Amino acid sequence: MKVLMFGWEFPPHISGGLGTACYGLTKGMLKTSDVEILFVVPKTFGDEEKSRLHILGANEIELDSVITNYEEFLQKIRFIGVDSELVPYRTPEEYYEKQKQKRFKDKRLINTEFHGKISFEGGYGPNLFQEIADYSYVASVIADRYDFDVIHAHDWLTFSAGIAAKRISGKPLIVHVHATDFDRSGGSVNPAVFELEKNGMDAADRIIAVSNLTRNTIIEKYGISGDKVQTVHNAVEPNLGGRRGSLKTELKDKVVTFLGRITMQKGPEYFVEAAHRVLQKMDNVRFVMAGSGDMFERMIHRAASLGIGDKFHFTGFLRGNDVSNMFALSDVYVMPSVSEPFGISPLEAMQSDVPVIISHQSGVSEVLKHAIKIDFWDIDSMADAIYGILNYEGLERMFKKHGRTEVDNLKWENTAAKVTEIYKSSIHQNYVVQ
Repeated sequence: MKVLMFGWEFPPHISGGLGTACYGLTKGMLKTSDVEILFVVPKTFGDEEKSRLHILGANEIELDSVITNYEEFLQKIRFIGVDSELVPYRTPEEYYEKQKQKRFKDKRLINTEFHGKISFEGGYGPNLFQEIADYSYVASVIADRYDFDVIHAHDWLTFSAGIAAKRISGKPLIVHVHATDFDRSGGSVNPAVFELEKNGMDAADRIIAVSNLTRNTIIEKYGISGDKVQTVHNAVEPNLGGRRGSLKTELKDKVVTFLGRITMQKGPEYFVEAAHRVLQKMDNVRFVMAGSGDMFERMIHRAASLGIGDKFHFTGFLRGNDVSNMFALSDVYVMPSVSEPFGISPLEAMQSDVPVIISHQSGVSEVLKHAIKIDFWDIDSMADAIYGILNYEGLERMFKKHGRTEVDNLKWENTAAKVTEIYKSSIHQNYVVQ
């Protein structure tokens, strides 16, 4: 089976969990399934972790000519061009800053012959919507040139590319929803993003949701029939090292860690307030907020105003070995997300023998038994859980032992097998319909 897969980022060039999930899924599929994957990103950098995976950059595709009826093509895909500073996984305030909406249909290229390649930044810059539109056009060219059986598009950034490939090839389209704008914005949805998400879901033959929480959002907020939405939980890459070792012995104080984007979605303010409560009961503990985001400075000011600045540390964005080292230093990991479609970082923490506290409002809570679960807003329960793990060795040992066993069984190979079955079902259904 040949899969044409569209993503937006791939390790080591990632800004969140999307690239990590794409890497884990494709690696799992290549291990367990008889599949060939052509993984397309807007821009390749040359140092992607390829293994057996064929990674193709849209910036590498030489275009001989545009589609003759390009205007019709654009109308079917329904692009929206936005001149904005929009960056995925941030807040509505950032979405709307300097935003001026303009229909892409005003830009028409009909019967134009040319040679060359389209340039992509390959990130989340101010020309993001233009790049989404360009990516979709190149996707139609790729779909015309390559042979494949099924199309798989990851998250809203690539849904239009998936639609374009389906229009050209007639092959079934699977869209993979890792998060919705309802999660990222806290309910203040960007209409341009919502439309791209809705178009992709409507056009898809099947939809994969990373949790039941996300599945319910797709059905209730986007009006999609539950019959074509299937939950397939994420997993975690095996950690061959990463357990707590010599780094930890250098610290006398306990360490409690928050690691993620410092945005409203992730609930950083609740972590700061819980830290304040814990520090009123014990002194030999330090709190670390690792990440970056629009609430970064606000959290620094809040920690200072609570008088806990000397016990609260901000590291900025971490990646690679720095993440592993942070877990190796940690005694407790807390993910107090307000709305988390899944959340891979608690699994990574558990691999490092770190007990975790997660919110009920996270998709990963659906698959974990050996984690303390609290409501994101319940600061007292969060503080009590942190205090309990730090002060009762039996509780800590129990979560380490059973948590490690539990997370070791959450393999990408199992996730990949479920996705492969969805491919087969959609291909069969498409064959029957035709």
